[in-house]
Amino acid sequence: MVMPPLKNFIATASMAMASAASAHAGASISVTGPKIDFIKIDETITLRRMVTSPASPKGIVLFLHGFPETLIVWKEIAEALSKDYEVHAFDWPGYGQSSRPSAPEFSYSPKDYARLLKAYIAKTRVDRSNLVIYASDIGGLPALLLAIEEPTVARKIIVGDFAPFNRPQYMYENLQNLKAEPTATPTLAYMNKTSDEILQNVHRRGLARETQYELSPEVETEMRASWTRAGMTSADAFALYYSHFNRDQDYLEANLDKLRTPIKVIWGDRDIYIHHDMGKEFAERTNAQFDVLSGIGHFPHLQDPAITIREVRAAFAD
Repeated sequence: MVMPPLKNFIATASMAMASAASAHAGASISVTGPKIDFIKIDETITLRRMVTSPASPKGIVLFLHGFPETLIVWKEIAEALSKDYEVHAFDWPGYGQSSRPSAPEFSYSPKDYARLLKAYIAKTRVDRSNLVIYASDIGGLPALLLAIEEPTVARKIIVGDFAPFNRPQYMYENLQNLKAEPTATPTLAYMNKTSDEILQNVHRRGLARETQYELSPEVETEMRASWTRAGMTSADAFALYYSHFNRDQDYLEANLDKLRTPIKVIWGDRDIYIHHDMGKEFAERTNAQFDVLSGIGHFPHLQDPAITIREVRAAFAD
């Protein structure tokens, strides 16, 4: 999810930053495929979102992205599902073109993301009884925190390659370092300094050479263009999330018995950022179905979108 441990990092040549004009909140962007526009959640947060609206949807899917992604990572999948399902995705605050308020206004914690997720679902008035939430990476914990509060928030939640518990032994070294000082601040500084390397290689790390893949030009350009906005980087938002991580992970673990929403857990067996043993423990303790994906890394939806499409269709077939 981030970069090689500091002691092993080999600097790579910087890649030219793609330029992109910032969209104004409230203005729709002209794109091919799903509609992308903005929705105001409150006085502090406006989210950029993507929506498909078929005439007679069989259900609703809400995709939640991870670091350092934006909603564009779901575009190909949304297009594939758009004939049958209403599909939603949004940029988390701190990512893409959503708001990036200062930390005193918004904490960027998993709990605040959960409250924002709740507000989005309420604002869009989606049918929660026919809603599937698909959450990857930093999206997983907020979705589950909301499910503790509201077990009927969704028909099903699919989570994967995230960190439900405070188990640093299952996490990549630099992710461990972000959790607390004195290592958090220098790790964040390093991430911002090496953003080009992160964006170029984060998705392929840990994979055998023959299974490595390239991002689509649209996804790559989008992530680079939106790394810094309004004086905040995506790494800054990520570090703020991690500064509250232990607290919110501990809260989830203490309240596992309140999880009533059906849950499916999927995990890449080549995920070097968060080991699949973390997912196995969570699945066992919540009686959730757990699938380990052979040859897949931390980003199944990018490496093999067909996997995500199958998971969504299967969730509605249950």
